Amino acid sequence: MQRIISAGIDGSVESLDAADWAAREALRRGLPLQLLHAGDEPEARTGPPELDAPADRVGHALDRAVRVLAFAHPTLEILHRQVPGPPVDALLTAADSSETLALGSRGFTSFAGFLVGSVALAVAARATRPVVLVRAGERAEDEHWDSAVGPYRPVVLGIDLDHPCDELIEYAFDAATARRAPLLALHTWAVPLAPSGSAVDPEEEKMHDLAAALTPWRNKFPDTEVTERAIHGRAAHHLLMASTKASLLIVGRRVPSGAHLGPVAHSVIHHSLCPVAVVPHA
Repeated sequence: MQRIISAGIDGSVESLDAADWAAREALRRGLPLQLLHAGDEPEARTGPPELDAPADRVGHALDRAVRVLAFAHPTLEILHRQVPGPPVDALLTAADSSETLALGSRGFTSFAGFLVGSVALAVAARATRPVVLVRAGERAEDEHWDSAVGPYRPVVLGIDLDHPCDELIEYAFDAATARRAPLLALHTWAVPLAPSGSAVDPEEEKMHDLAAALTPWRNKFPDTEVTERAIHGRAAHHLLMASTKASLLIVGRRVPSGAHLGPVAHSVIHHSLCPVAVVPHA
């Protein structure tokens, strides 16, 4: 199977922003980019151009995206294809054969979050491979501290020590390595800090477990700078705070729990200030 980064295109500005993020990710990893328009081809024109504008927009979405991205990233290999059938099913099939599938959101809403479409949410909740949700208006310089050529902001990994998994941790280390960025591994727990007869400090215990989970991966990726943090509190709150200074936020989705997003993943998808990767795992 050819390794590839994919992006869904629907003719909207937000999908083109997601495709541009996917193009940069493909370049970072030395992989081709695949652009997909999911759904049936639009019907032929039947009226004046101004009345057929939506169909025309969708019909030319792939061609326009290829031209824009080829101009912006002249060394990138870009593949493109129309995938027939319902968009969710088509994108899930594409995700199965992709390293990562990128989809767009629609920017800020009146609720100080992002409007994530039903297709993107359904794909993120059911895909067998990582899905990255990219907010509208995301730019290359947003991933860096100073400019589009400056150092990358950290990659943030939200890790559940009750269900640590290799797929999630490996994806985070790969992402940090591809960016030459530091990795922040963040674990939170929300059990009240009530007095007990135990002599074990819960924070020290969590830090010990976090270090144990990451040690094999530190050895495998010795050049990646890793910071470990264990914080008492709500996971979504602390992950969203970390997203304000991150280039990528990575959270897991447990496949045995079914085809839905957990409350933490759902919250960060709607409110994160950086792209969010949802990684399925056992």
